Amino acid sequence: MSKILIKGGTIISMDDKIGLLDKGDVLIKDDEIVEIKPEINAGDAEIVEAGEMIVMPGLIDSHVHTWQTGIRGIAGNWTMGQYLRGMHANLATGFKPEDIYLGNLAGALTHINGGITSFLDWSHNNPTPDHTDAAIDGLEESGVRAIFGHGSPKPDPKEGQKHFSEVPHPEHEIKRLRNDRLSSDDALITLGMCILGPHYSTYDVTHHDILLARKYGLLASMHMSGGFNRLVPDGIYKMRDDKLLNSKLNIVHGNDLSDEELAILIDHGVKMTTTPEVEIQMGFGDPITGRVMALGGRPSIGVDVESNISGDMFNVIRMALQIQRMIDNKPFADEHKPIENLSISPIQALEWATINGAHMMAMEHKIGSLSIGKQADIILIRTNDLNIRPVNDPINALVFYANASNVDTVYIAGKTVKKKGKLAYKGLPNVMKKLEESRQRILANAHAA
Repeated sequence: MSKILIKGGTIISMDDKIGLLDKGDVLIKDDEIVEIKPEINAGDAEIVEAGEMIVMPGLIDSHVHTWQTGIRGIAGNWTMGQYLRGMHANLATGFKPEDIYLGNLAGALTHINGGITSFLDWSHNNPTPDHTDAAIDGLEESGVRAIFGHGSPKPDPKEGQKHFSEVPHPEHEIKRLRNDRLSSDDALITLGMCILGPHYSTYDVTHHDILLARKYGLLASMHMSGGFNRLVPDGIYKMRDDKLLNSKLNIVHGNDLSDEELAILIDHGVKMTTTPEVEIQMGFGDPITGRVMALGGRPSIGVDVESNISGDMFNVIRMALQIQRMIDNKPFADEHKPIENLSISPIQALEWATINGAHMMAMEHKIGSLSIGKQADIILIRTNDLNIRPVNDPINALVFYANASNVDTVYIAGKTVKKKGKLAYKGLPNVMKKLEESRQRILANAHAA
């Protein structure tokens, strides 16, 4: 049995019963948090001094297309239409299994380095089982915790082929993964489904895919983006009437959902995720984080595409918070009236990236907060770094000043995956070399296509 005692840190637990401790200790036994107190004596434990550090649960990225890590920056000036054409109809078709593996490995390591211990990998460039297996290989090798969301590619159809919107999710692949390498719901890498949904498929396909996810007991995530792309305009009402809406569904974006549609989804337990930075660039409309909260929902947030924005979740937290404040402040500005109070607090924004992300992944019983009995997914943030010090409020310090470079130490299931600013993963220089070779190969293949 291994024991680690984190001593003397400022604890932001995200657990209502424990709250914030100005100075406290956390005891880990094997993969589990077993004690959190102002002071703990555990003579046989490895001592980790956490003075001048914030100790908190690992961040959770609720929506990311990790396979795009190897082409960072390519989509920084793309609209949604340009993204669909440039990425799915062109660049994606040039990915070999090795490219998927490298993107997922490098992307997962980037997440760990920045204090993200869990994420939903929305993997929709898997034209063959080899691509799928390579994506999972990359996640597993990194040591991260993730839901591998099995999706489907979206190339332009060749002559005689159906459009991807008419093609049901392949049950044979879900069955293969569920019966073999991703059979356990307790492993670090678990299985989910990333389906088209009524904005991007026919209703028959949507109906089939949701029932398929239900058959195998899987979370199903779907995009609902700008109103310009609704293939089934009344899809939410149809799903409600067919009793397809429940807590095992996740909807990403949803900017153009009406109040009535959004209320239906939340009333049925559907989990809502926003990716504000991508949404505002690509013209989806205002992120719906605040609207979800107003209806009693628990919004989560995500990076979305590293081909477009940084994988640093601290950036996403800040962006999500300030955009929602802007939306809520606008009526006052329009009437030239001063605001009296801010609508969203920093601790609420931090919830979006921790306990609410865990809720979205149906893992709130084991991650998302520092709580007794939960998995030891813990990060330590240096507060004596130049960009953070002095700390007047630890939550404000995290939300408004911290970035990936301030992450000192990361534990996932009690295992040290980053220590004193250095990733535990061996062979990173080789991965980076191969990632550059992958980038060149992908771009060359796309140009030739």
